[in-house]
Amino acid sequence: MCTGKCARFVGLSLIPLSLICIVANALLLVPNGSTTWTDVKHISKQVWYMAGFIGGGLMVLCPGIAAIRAGGKGCCGAGCCGNRCRMLRSVFSSAFGMLGAIYCVSVSGVGLRNGPICLKDGNWGYYFEETSGSYLLNRTQWSLCEQPPNVVCWNVTLFSLLLAASCLELLLCGVQVVNATFGVLCGDCRKKGTPQ
Repeated sequence: MCTGKCARFVGLSLIPLSLICIVANALLLVPNGSTTWTDVKHISKQVWYMAGFIGGGLMVLCPGIAAIRAGGKGCCGAGCCGNRCRMLRSVFSSAFGMLGAIYCVSVSGVGLRNGPICLKDGNWGYYFEETSGSYLLNRTQWSLCEQPPNVVCWNVTLFSLLLAASCLELLLCGVQVVNATFGVLCGDCRKKGTPQ
């Protein structure tokens, strides 16, 4: 696969992943789909760090768009410096995207490990923080949270989705850094007149 086609594939994969991260982070702000619990005291700090919106979302959306643009032909045809400049921009943009994905992986992992803030015996707190993530395998502990309803399942599902999506983003941005570097150094393998 030539560098241009690879760049387009990576870009077209990164854009939906970044949108998934943005939506997942937005849903984490409304536990169980209800705005009743949307309060600083009732939502874990990992949600407020906006790792899905900023890190896995916006910081990866830009490299996705840059990769698609790098996959197109330059203004002067195949092998032109215009396309090499786009590839160079894609190298830096993808490195920036890797930082965003690392941020999202880190925050999502901590969010999964610590668990949500919930009401138990009349007090709000992180009741799964001391379990070091073992609550993830023991669903009977999930019912310890009285309010918000189903908050543990909600958080586990959405933070797992963020973690998986940002791991894929990290991988794809890394592939694009290598691919675009080859594109800068060697040019694109497409011949003049080849369809985009």
